[in-house]
Amino acid sequence: MSVLAALAAVLMTFSPAQDPDRPIVSTSHGPARGVTDEGVSAFKGLPYAAPPVGDLRWRPPQPAASWTEVRNATTYGAICIQPPANGDPGVGPLPMSEDCLTLNVWAPTDARNLPVMVWIHGGGYNNGSGTAALYDGSALARRGVVVVTINYRLGRLGFFDHPALAAERAADQPAANYGVMDQIAALEWVRANVAAFGGDPANVTVFGESAGGVAVTQLMIAPQARGLFHRAIVQSGLGRQRSAELALDRPGRPSAQSLGRAWSRGAGLPSDVDAVALRAVQAEALLTPMPAFYSDNLIVDGRVLVEDVVEAFEAGRQAPVPLLLGTNSAEFWWIRPADAGAYGRDDDAMTEGEHDALLAAYGGPLDYDRHVVSDLIFNEPVRHLARLHARAGHPTWLYRFDVVPDSNPEPSGGATHASERPYVFETLHTVGRVMGDRDRTASRNMAGYWTDFARTGDPNSAARPSWPDFRARPDLLLEFTNGGPAPRPVPHPGRLDVIERFRARTRP
Repeated sequence: MSVLAALAAVLMTFSPAQDPDRPIVSTSHGPARGVTDEGVSAFKGLPYAAPPVGDLRWRPPQPAASWTEVRNATTYGAICIQPPANGDPGVGPLPMSEDCLTLNVWAPTDARNLPVMVWIHGGGYNNGSGTAALYDGSALARRGVVVVTINYRLGRLGFFDHPALAAERAADQPAANYGVMDQIAALEWVRANVAAFGGDPANVTVFGESAGGVAVTQLMIAPQARGLFHRAIVQSGLGRQRSAELALDRPGRPSAQSLGRAWSRGAGLPSDVDAVALRAVQAEALLTPMPAFYSDNLIVDGRVLVEDVVEAFEAGRQAPVPLLLGTNSAEFWWIRPADAGAYGRDDDAMTEGEHDALLAAYGGPLDYDRHVVSDLIFNEPVRHLARLHARAGHPTWLYRFDVVPDSNPEPSGGATHASERPYVFETLHTVGRVMGDRDRTASRNMAGYWTDFARTGDPNSAARPSWPDFRARPDLLLEFTNGGPAPRPVPHPGRLDVIERFRARTRP
């Protein structure tokens, strides 16, 4: 593999006839021209699969067409079909289209066999893209890695099934999780092509946040993804979620096909609608009502995903790779346990005794209301996954992010969901708020830990405070604070212990 990587890397060496500011790289589909700025070459809008349009809607990704002329790879491709942006800087600019299966690559101009970091964006499997300025890979590339960001199908175009679709496909054809299939196809493209950009296909780290973090854990248990990456980073990636099954309805959990049938009925389609008519529906019509991530977009289909994440980890069936994972200190600070929706009602299954014990652990209803949703959805699940991965003998690194800029306008009392992203990418300038020296120092630290982990599977270096391996120091994490990173015990273990016992009773 090293010989192949070295030969492929030569393709990126600039010949006397080539403009070093407009480098050309030969991919498996054809040559592409990028642009170089301050020592980093960027290649944007590269197709990793065929446009999933027409008859390819709701089918596994197919190979992209090849080309012979040099392709202009200096502008992003379209973002995938999604609802209007809600102000999240991770969405990216229009246009949007079903023809959206593209990726972007940033590499140092002298890249040779460097670690590769593949970013999977969040957005509840409904929003987001790899084209947002927030996820510009230039700063990370200057640290000596090759960065890849991807688009994948979202919402009902990416996570959907219907009896009419089931009736036309072969029994062994994967279904429903088209967005996850896209992610796997992008990783296959990386394996085949990243050496031409100076990356090492034998040293690939997948990292993602929120739904992107969930995607990383799903890739860790997906049979088709095994061997396509070698390290994993999960930022606020849940862990205890329960997926819909493809065709089997369970109490309180309709199957993906039942959800698809309910949507088509609400859209006014006839009860005997066929697959041809479904594929003819305007893409924008599929956005209403927006599917719920926690109940609609998480599917165990039996082929791409054969079980839920926590079951696989508990059985030791996850990918045996180094894992870095964590949460923010005030994830869902605005959601209260009595709020409507899957997140707010996650404590409804508690017995009165469990509720009283948890209320006591919080010291009363005020802190319970403020923090229990974040603990139920993020903090206890991430501790549980870290324990399971460490128990299986794999390198495990747990963190808590609690950096809050002085200019933060939210009364969150900590770092809210998704606020760590510009610190990881060193793109603080993209979030529309004043950031100071303290924030820039925190960003340098996070980016350093992340890229060192991608390089070796261990985030530590002599230049920063030591981050303890969870295997050797159970229940000790690294906390990123306004005063700098420091190893500390997992906060509020009493609360998390009560939640863990509740989970063990309701989902043994």
